[in-house]
Amino acid sequence: MASASNDLSAITNTLTDDVSSWEGQNLISVTQMTTSGILRLFQTAQSMRSLVRSKGGDERLKHKVLASVFYEASTRTSCSFQAAMMRLGGTFLHVDGGKGGNTSASKKGESLEDTIRCLECYTDVTVLRHPTTGSVQQVALGDGTVKPVINAGDGVGEHPTQALLDFFTIWDELGLSFEVMKGNSTVDNPHTGPLVVVLLGDLKHGRTVHSLAKLLARSSLKHELVLRYCAPATLEMPEHVKEYVQQCTNVKQEEYSDMSEAVKGANVLYVTRVQKERFETAEDYEKVK
Repeated sequence: MASASNDLSAITNTLTDDVSSWEGQNLISVTQMTTSGILRLFQTAQSMRSLVRSKGGDERLKHKVLASVFYEASTRTSCSFQAAMMRLGGTFLHVDGGKGGNTSASKKGESLEDTIRCLECYTDVTVLRHPTTGSVQQVALGDGTVKPVINAGDGVGEHPTQALLDFFTIWDELGLSFEVMKGNSTVDNPHTGPLVVVLLGDLKHGRTVHSLAKLLARSSLKHELVLRYCAPATLEMPEHVKEYVQQCTNVKQEEYSDMSEAVKGANVLYVTRVQKERFETAEDYEKVK
């Protein structure tokens, strides 16, 4: 059920290793998950991967319908949700609410809240992407929605599901361990020493790097975490993200202007494009592309 409050602090650290804590809940921000909750999600992802590889899927979501609502362009995110739903026996309705789309009543003046409220009559869960920062939170935690909403990107705010996928890949490939019960890696050659992650590109507008930096910092890894930020002038990591990371333990933040220096000794290089659509003028974009 959606909360009656728009305050994210009310749902911080509420998604844990207890499966029931996830049932019927929104996913708006990476701050909702505890370390044990992240581990539970990653272990579930591993089992889903094995299921798809061995059987192609199952029918656990039979007769369930996903509302795929995108007011910004998407290929990988929208298709991954749709494919996951179909792999598990469900189906989906897709609404293209962007400027070039023709399946959204927003062109007739319908509000975002009314669109989602209407779609809930037909569906069981909504995946929502919108260009306005905070829009998904407003919809999910407002009084209008009663079914779960998943944030697939809200302006320059967050993209929690992308950050979770990226962190899962890092955790799975490198063999990382968490400071929780049964949090040790089970791979043959687990990572030792610090984890050095370089975030490169448009860090100002890149919602994926905002979510990933916060997720990595708050995950209680058994490794010292070094986050290196490397961005063109004027596109540096926002202060509010750095301030959040600074509050976390066992994390060091470094800023570089020279990419060749930033990548020395790095374990992960995470590159995000300069986002032309976020600039007020074409001239501003040309200065930094």
